[in-house]
Amino acid sequence: MCNGNRGEDLAFQRFSLLFIYKRDRISSVSLSIFIRLLLCLCFVTIIGCTWKPRRMAHSGVHKDRGELRIHENLDELGTDLAEYIAELSEASVKERGVFAIAISGGSLIGLMGKLCEAPYNKTVDWAKWYIFWADERVVAKTHADSNYKLAKDGLLSKVPIVPSHVNSINDSVSAEEAADDYEFHVRQLVKTRTINVSDISDCPKFDLILLGMGSDGHVASLFPNHPVLDEKDEWVTFITDSPKSPPERITFTLPVINSASNVVMVVTGESKAEAVHLAIDDVGADCLSLPARLVQPTKGKLAWFLDKLAASKLDGSQFSE
Repeated sequence: MCNGNRGEDLAFQRFSLLFIYKRDRISSVSLSIFIRLLLCLCFVTIIGCTWKPRRMAHSGVHKDRGELRIHENLDELGTDLAEYIAELSEASVKERGVFAIAISGGSLIGLMGKLCEAPYNKTVDWAKWYIFWADERVVAKTHADSNYKLAKDGLLSKVPIVPSHVNSINDSVSAEEAADDYEFHVRQLVKTRTINVSDISDCPKFDLILLGMGSDGHVASLFPNHPVLDEKDEWVTFITDSPKSPPERITFTLPVINSASNVVMVVTGESKAEAVHLAIDDVGADCLSLPARLVQPTKGKLAWFLDKLAASKLDGSQFSE
């Protein structure tokens, strides 16, 4: 055994001497090419070890209800959502110089968390972002129920967004006054084209509105069978009888949501599967008043980001690859 090792050592020494001898006879050009090839091989090896393809359980277009992006799990959904938002941001900044985005609350903020990580925390032009809320609970900004607090803790405090670009509600007044105040503020920013304007109505045209959906099919603070679903004139309205606590809220109306350039619905979990089915599939006239089903951008794009559990009751025959 020991003799074997000595033999291997001698062979290695002879190989090393031979390599040194041969190396001295290689031209500088050949050596340069050799080194470059070696570096390329190392780079490919590293990339091959670290790169992981992004898997998506299914991606397709529903015949009536927009793009469906169904993911294996929440991590993959969050990764895809961050990339999607970053691409919309880049396109909007190139076209208009700003990115006007309205968000909601709930689990949505957590699913946006990948935006706080590399590469997006460095590559996104955060200084051009203007943040709005599609709905908000009329509570203090420090209250646990505040959508502003949720977004601040989970996203806004972790990326370099300009503080003056964060457009939260006035939390020191009544729900009605807060809605009026917020609509006035949005109208001022439409005048300066910080927020674009719809070319078929006077509604604001947000670059992106991000919404979650409840198990009852509600979006923003638009609940099933509530009179605010029929609001056509106001941009921002209020409710004082939310079926979910807290009862006082403000919300964008359907005309504003449907005037956006892009609307993204993010829905996860088995408890939402039936509502997703009713909101997307062709189930007849009985569910046409479901708030989520009433989200249909007039000239914009609608995309659904779902996990497999939320999509488990969808009729696959109604959408194509």
